[in-house]
Amino acid sequence: MHSILPRLHPSVESAIGPRRPGAIYQNVDGRFEVLAVVTVPADAAQLLRRAAARWAVVVRDTLRPDGQPFAVGSVWTTSDYLIRPAVDLSVYAAAA
Repeated sequence: MHSILPRLHPSVESAIGPRRPGAIYQNVDGRFEVLAVVTVPADAAQLLRRAAARWAVVVRDTLRPDGQPFAVGSVWTTSDYLIRPAVDLSVYAAAA
């Protein structure tokens, strides 16, 4: 599975929103840490157990002590809000 985001179609970029590995966001369903963003359609479809998908986000609910990773395919909406943005790892790679 791939979690590095290549150049995405603007509609896919909009649907994923600011969810990148390391980000934490919250909505009515819980508070989630983003573990991976899968943009390979075949991998995303398999994770979501669908016939087809363009992307999937693997998250862990941080409000549950036993929170296990799971995949979501819901689009970013005004009901979601970012608590902590993802860390830009390219900044650290350039410094190394």
